[in-house]
Amino acid sequence: MAADLKEKADRYERLLAEALEAAEIAPPEGTSLHEAAVDCETMARSYLTDGRHFRDSGDPVNALASFSYGHGWMDAGARIGLFEVPRDGHLFTV
Repeated sequence: MAADLKEKADRYERLLAEALEAAEIAPPEGTSLHEAAVDCETMARSYLTDGRHFRDSGDPVNALASFSYGHGWMDAGARIGLFEVPRDGHLFTV
């Protein structure tokens, strides 16, 4: 079971890292929607950092939770139009 948890945490880390790389902020600078997109991206990056810390500290449960929450921020932002994202593939549910 520990191996499954590690594999899942690793998979979600990759998913979040790829999503962050693929997404581009959609709303124009100087708008409140642009600020919201920056906030979502910042939260997702923070969760990526936290997840890596948890993983490196031997806590795969919290690592997986962090990577999952981070991806949730990105996916929600993409769904409401804060990010331009690829429509094909596995990164987003848009």
